[in-house]
Amino acid sequence: MPGLKKTEQTCDTLLVAVVQAQDAEVTETRLNREAISVTRLPSLGAFLGRRNATLLVGFSDRVKEKVLDILHENCRQRIEFIAVPLESAPMPMPAPTPITVGGATVFSLEVEYSEEF
Repeated sequence: MPGLKKTEQTCDTLLVAVVQAQDAEVTETRLNREAISVTRLPSLGAFLGRRNATLLVGFSDRVKEKVLDILHENCRQRIEFIAVPLESAPMPMPAPTPITVGGATVFSLEVEYSEEF
């Protein structure tokens, strides 16, 4: 088709990464600096209802390790405390309970076909 520009860059894998909102911007910036295509979508966590971001990352197989390294470097786990009521207490008193949050949950999908226009 006239006017349609075909690119040489291929997209073999689509990575869906759910990360904490506070890690999303630095991760997205780092991926863009490496010329790796990324789209950020806002999302909410189910367990604590915390703000997350879902990153859609399309790339060729030759940069897969680089993408995973960037996610490992920029999406870290943290310890946070939630208030859980003590069952044996005569009055409901919340007890701080440590939980681990953060990191990244990553899904890798093989791309059969992609087109950019």
